[in-house]
Amino acid sequence: MNKIGLIIRREYLTRVRKKSFIIMSVLGPLIFAAYILIPMYFATLEDREEKLMVVIDDSGLFTAQGPDGPVFTIQETETIKFQVVKGVPIETFKETFEESGYYGLLFIPANILASNSSLIYSTKQTSIEISEYLKRSMESEIEDLKLAQHEIEDIDKILAEVETSINVRNIKWTKDGKTQESNTGVIMGIGYLGGMMIFFFIFFFGSQVMRGVIEEKVSRIIEVIVSSVKPFQLMMGKIIGVGLVGLTQFLIWMVLSAVLVTGLKAAFFPELTQTPTEQVVGSDLFDQGASAQDMSIGTPEGLANQDMDMAKEIFASLKSINAGIMIASFLFFFIFGYLLYASMFAVVGSMVDNETDTQQLIFPVILPLILGIYVMISAINNPDNALAFWFSIIPFTSPVVMMVRIPFGVPWWQLALSGSLLVLTFLAMTWVAAKVYRTGILMYGKKVSYREVWKWLRYSS
Repeated sequence: MNKIGLIIRREYLTRVRKKSFIIMSVLGPLIFAAYILIPMYFATLEDREEKLMVVIDDSGLFTAQGPDGPVFTIQETETIKFQVVKGVPIETFKETFEESGYYGLLFIPANILASNSSLIYSTKQTSIEISEYLKRSMESEIEDLKLAQHEIEDIDKILAEVETSINVRNIKWTKDGKTQESNTGVIMGIGYLGGMMIFFFIFFFGSQVMRGVIEEKVSRIIEVIVSSVKPFQLMMGKIIGVGLVGLTQFLIWMVLSAVLVTGLKAAFFPELTQTPTEQVVGSDLFDQGASAQDMSIGTPEGLANQDMDMAKEIFASLKSINAGIMIASFLFFFIFGYLLYASMFAVVGSMVDNETDTQQLIFPVILPLILGIYVMISAINNPDNALAFWFSIIPFTSPVVMMVRIPFGVPWWQLALSGSLLVLTFLAMTWVAAKVYRTGILMYGKKVSYREVWKWLRYSS
């Protein structure tokens, strides 16, 4: 055990002293936050380029006579403009459309009420923003026309009065009779994040074990090491040492992320830092709803209040998750999931002489992890179905899938069964890996297949 400790210390200190480890430990939470926020920011950027659409309305439902000729009844926007033409066939625009300066041609057939279909002609793919805007606008116009046929007056006023937005709040009853508000979207996000982090940590640090084995094997330093250390001790020391590096980096990220979240919360949501009053659940919800109706809907103040309510709901949902269980479960499934896969990565590294040869051998190793990602996506929508249950029990996929189910609430016996099977599978795989590792680590210049590995398992003493 003393020799394993020395190997663990060597592997750990060698990696944590690298500049890349220090830089990624500090920048990791910032990079992750940027990875989420930057796409969201770009998604909010609006296209300011003006687009002119020529309109041929054979139905006559969307055109009216203006002082300068026919006009399109659908309202223009800052970027979408319309020009109505009459008595001009579509084929006239086809050959010279690209030079005309038009973005697209909207054709509304005479039988649109029966066909419920219109066409957009263009030399380029029409953006989803324009397509959806025209679709919604024409639907609204036709709905107004149909209502007008029933001699309903003040259509706009009636529609504004009947338009309703309902916020469905999720309240969980705890075993001690208390209530906690939760948000399904937040719970899903926490589960997804936990599963993806397990996947990337296992793959990233497991591949580091494989690369380390290949480097030592190619440099022939392994021959010197195994003269004083048993191959099994070397494998376990390398696996545990790299695993501790990953655990250290994860803990640093947790601390920095907590500081980052606290800072953002204080900077952008100062109201949430105040001591919250006890939330009343039950009949008071109707009183809260009644007072909310007095708020001016659609005003900047109303929208700001809605955003603040959403932020409060998100942070309330985070409080409803048992942080202790989540962190303990993450550490457990990360550690033993990593140990299970790292032993298999070490075997692959001992079977080859360079990293290029690992491509065909590594696929069977990572296939269960990839399958776990697909099942994880399904489990987010239905965490209690049979597929999610069995894949959260099977050791090769449980580290990823179980992390998605835990925020929704998992019976203790399922956690115990999943964890026990994971530990037992790790011990069995370590025994198998040790037999393969001690033979393959000293083999050079020979491409090893899984058939050859099976022989090592059968005939190794």
